[in-house]
Amino acid sequence: MEHLIELKDVYKIYQMGDETVHALDGISLTVDKGEFVAIVGQSGSGKSTAMNIIGCLDVPTSGTYHLGGIDVSTMDDDQQAEIRNKMLGFIFQQYNLIPKLTVLENVELPLLYAGVSAEERHERARKALARVDLTGKEKNLPSQLSGGQQQRVSIARALAGNPSVILADEPTGALDSRTGREVLKFLQKLNQEGDTVVLITHDNSIAVKAKRIVRLQDGRIIYDGDAHDPQAVVQPDEDDGEDEEVKRG
Repeated sequence: MEHLIELKDVYKIYQMGDETVHALDGISLTVDKGEFVAIVGQSGSGKSTAMNIIGCLDVPTSGTYHLGGIDVSTMDDDQQAEIRNKMLGFIFQQYNLIPKLTVLENVELPLLYAGVSAEERHERARKALARVDLTGKEKNLPSQLSGGQQQRVSIARALAGNPSVILADEPTGALDSRTGREVLKFLQKLNQEGDTVVLITHDNSIAVKAKRIVRLQDGRIIYDGDAHDPQAVVQPDEDDGEDEEVKRG
């Protein structure tokens, strides 16, 4: 079976002055259609680099990345932009909504850039807003919505393009804990409806809302498995080999 996402022996190496940094140190990872995967790790673990490669915002130094069977690891910027627009829907920590545009216009914006007709844009944007329970808010400006509602608009914007993968980068980072839980429930709901979700986070309490956790440390995968396995939220202490709890609220 062909995997939706397949990274094979991926390295990302940066030169910082005299130091060579292995942001990703030979990771291999597959994600299949319909999965809900959290890529988790502390600052410097490589999770942001992994997100940039999965999101076609960067290319590996070596190794391959296939998205929907297409080798995107050697694409130039224009080719990557095209595949991003067709296959990926992004949800960011900051909602990135245009303040002067209505909710409906914000959701339609990527479709406008993609050359979708006005009639189809309206229909797809309204359906996406309905999926995140924002029917009736189409004419509101972002400033008239709560933080949680604004993040749901950004989820609807990601959905409107009918992406193969929803890539959520710290999607609750700007929200209080209660509102963050609501947003995560929407991501779980979308996954239950068949959407593939890849969530990037440093927070174990968020990661366990996924079905599978991939934990990175020093550019390597140290855990890949069931999100509810106790080992999903602990990592080995390199000094003494004992398990160290790294759960942080």
